[in-house]
Amino acid sequence: MRYGKEMVQMLKEYRWSNRFMGSRECYDESDVIMVGAPMDYSVSYRPGARFAPQKIREVSYAIEEYSPYVDRDLSEVRFFDVGDLELPMGNIVSSLEIIQQAAREVLEDGKKPIFLGGDHLITYPVVKEVYEKYGDQLRLLHFDAHADLREEYLGERNSHASVIRLCSQFLPSKNIFQFGIRSGTREEFKWAGENLNFYPFEVLQPLKEVIDVLKPYPVYITLDIDVVDPAYACGTGTPEPGGCMPHEIFQAFRAMKGLNIVGMDLVEVNPVYDTAGVTSILAAKIIREAMLII
Repeated sequence: MRYGKEMVQMLKEYRWSNRFMGSRECYDESDVIMVGAPMDYSVSYRPGARFAPQKIREVSYAIEEYSPYVDRDLSEVRFFDVGDLELPMGNIVSSLEIIQQAAREVLEDGKKPIFLGGDHLITYPVVKEVYEKYGDQLRLLHFDAHADLREEYLGERNSHASVIRLCSQFLPSKNIFQFGIRSGTREEFKWAGENLNFYPFEVLQPLKEVIDVLKPYPVYITLDIDVVDPAYACGTGTPEPGGCMPHEIFQAFRAMKGLNIVGMDLVEVNPVYDTAGVTSILAAKIIREAMLII
């Protein structure tokens, strides 16, 4: 099994047979790098998110490369899909180290990372590396149904239920913006209201209200697919009724077009429960929108 630099170098050179649509053929000539992180060892309900990166790539060919939302085409973006990292099954600590190493190399090469999860814990090592580069200037935008602010879940700190709390250990809490949150403990909601820029239940309107505040700063986006109502995105591990509609997410990315977005991840798609593939297609379309505004 390959770890660290050796594995990332292998992925750069490998001619991946199932890349995301529109991917270039060369890592060095690309500005945006897509990396799959097929880890779902910390899920609290239904596993299966490890299969998402491959499925999202597969269904990406069902949508167009052109986005009418932002009037751009993927042919205008120099991005390269390196494929999936090889992660040791069940070993959370080693997997997080590998993900962090991959993020480090992408950033050191002067490129912007887009990670496909996987469960939401994959965000932690990526944001940690992005913070190493940008420091306290970094702003984290979190779109999710769940607060993910627990100090631990069932005695485990490395949990998808704790990922934003983990990020707040190094990133100033007032640099974190949460949108669409509609599930969590009373303690999580209280802590978020006192420490974060907390906008529960709604996505688009509060985002528009803070766009000008965000413009001077580097921005990282983490999007859990369950921010969208399960009526439109049932293929996820912990569905939570009461979410937004897909068009709100597309309009949100349109609103973020002028921001200095330095990276992103999309997590918690679960193809095992996505019987018609619509959640994976939605994820592919969101990724397209993200790449077109970075």
